[in-house]
Amino acid sequence: MTQTRSLLGEFLKSRRERLQPADVGITGGYGRRRTPGLRREEVAEMANVSTTWYTWLEQGRDVAASREVMESIARALLLSHDERLHVMRLSGFGDLPDWSEQQLASPIEPGLQKIIDQLPYPSIIVNRRTEIIAWNRQAPRFLYDFLEDPVMGRNMVWSLFMNPYLRNRVLNWEDFAGYSAAILRSYHGQSKGDPWYETFVQRLSKESAEFAARWDRHNVKEKQTQPFLLNHPDFGELSFEINTFGHINGNEDLHCCVYSPIAGTGTEEKLVKGQATLTVEQ
Repeated sequence: MTQTRSLLGEFLKSRRERLQPADVGITGGYGRRRTPGLRREEVAEMANVSTTWYTWLEQGRDVAASREVMESIARALLLSHDERLHVMRLSGFGDLPDWSEQQLASPIEPGLQKIIDQLPYPSIIVNRRTEIIAWNRQAPRFLYDFLEDPVMGRNMVWSLFMNPYLRNRVLNWEDFAGYSAAILRSYHGQSKGDPWYETFVQRLSKESAEFAARWDRHNVKEKQTQPFLLNHPDFGELSFEINTFGHINGNEDLHCCVYSPIAGTGTEEKLVKGQATLTVEQ
C-alpha cells in the first residue's frame, strides 16, 4: 500500500462519514445505521462502481481508476472544489512533485529579499512545510517574533498552535487554525516522497490536542485570501488580509504572503506609526 493510496482512502472515508442520507437524497428505507455517514454501497451505487472496488479504494489498495470514475466519486461525495483537486492529485490526475531536501534548502535569491524589503506591509516567503525562510522588517514586528525561536518558531503551523502569544492574541484563531491545518493537509497530500510530514504531524498532534482534532477532520484547502486579526501589545487591534503569490521564479515550493491592512480598520495608520518606530531604531 503506497502512502498516496493510503491518504486517498483515508480522505474518501472521512468524506463519506460526514454525509447523512438526506444530504444525497436518500429519504427512507435505509434502516438503522451502526456507523456514521453513508454506507460504502450507497456511495458505490451513486458513483456507478462496484461496492467491492470502492471498498478496496477506501482501504488504500492499488486499484486502477479512470479520471471519469474519480470525478463520479467526487460528485457522489459532494466534494468541494478544493477537495476534488485533492482527490484528483492523490489519484494520479494532478501534479505531485517529488520534493527533495536540496530544493527545500536552496537559498532565497537576493532579488527576492530586496523585493519583500521594499513592501510596506508585513511580508514573508514560506515553503510548503509552512516554514518562514525570508521576511521583511515589518513581519516580526507586527505579526509575531518568530526570530526568538530560530527552529520551530519559524514554522507557521507549529507556532499557531504552540506559541501562547498567537494563541491568545489572534482574534480569529479558531477559523485561522482550521484553515491552516487544512492547508497543511493539502500540502501533505501533494508532497510525494517527503517523510517530514508524518514526523511533524505526529509530534504536533502529541503536543496539541487542538491540532490533532483539526487534523483528524481531514479537511483540505487551497490557498486563498484569508483574514488575520491580531490584538497587538503595542498597536492594539490590527486587521490584515493575507494575499498569497505562489510559484516564485519557477519554484513551486515557495510562495509569498503579504499581510495587507483591511481598509477602514485603522490598521494602515498604525503601520505607518510603527514604520516610523522601526526607522528610529535603525
